[in-house]
Amino acid sequence: MPRFFYQGTTSLRLILPLFFGILGTVVLVSLGNWQVQRLAWKEEVLADINERIVAEPVALPAAPDEDSDRYLPVTVSGAFTGEELHFLASTKQAGAVYRVVARFETDAGRAVMVDRGWVKTEDKNVNRGAAEAIIVGNLHWPDERDNFTPDNDVDGNIWFARDIGQMAEALMTEPVLVVAREVSENSAGVTPLPVDTAGIPNDHLGYAVTWYGLAIVWVAMTLYYLRRTRKTKKA
Repeated sequence: MPRFFYQGTTSLRLILPLFFGILGTVVLVSLGNWQVQRLAWKEEVLADINERIVAEPVALPAAPDEDSDRYLPVTVSGAFTGEELHFLASTKQAGAVYRVVARFETDAGRAVMVDRGWVKTEDKNVNRGAAEAIIVGNLHWPDERDNFTPDNDVDGNIWFARDIGQMAEALMTEPVLVVAREVSENSAGVTPLPVDTAGIPNDHLGYAVTWYGLAIVWVAMTLYYLRRTRKTKKA
């Protein structure tokens, strides 16, 4: 075979890996840059939510909207009726607990739901009774159900997800949930578990590190292959 044929073949063996090495690096770095941009966007969103959560509370809207009124701080006065639902949950300080979502009748004649907070598992069936109260909290539409979430045991009053529609039907209230931040009447021993942004995922930094790490590995593998190819050529 002519010498230039071998040279052309070897050059092709260098050019193709170099091309895919550069292309792969550009793609991986671009994905990392996109995740950094997403991180900045998510941090801005979380900051806005945090500001909204602690804003000055307002009166409960006549017809709360899931999109525009999510996390809206509200204050409602009225009375707990003693009817409540129990949601299996966990907290750092107490482990397994039950969240208590109670029927609340406002002074304006409306019936809404109030997430009063948590009680220990052994206090699940304690009779908390009826009591007048003023609630300061946030409107919320929790999204807690996925493919692994069990169905709520309505008859046994053990719930696994706060499904607004199903809760409202069980308690015969409006499909409105106020997650309590402050409760004027709290002699029932329920510890408020206010709305915060801890449950909102923000994994963009981890994704960015992953993509940049893969880019570094891709570059290293490309350089290693090119070096091996050049050594083979010299041999």
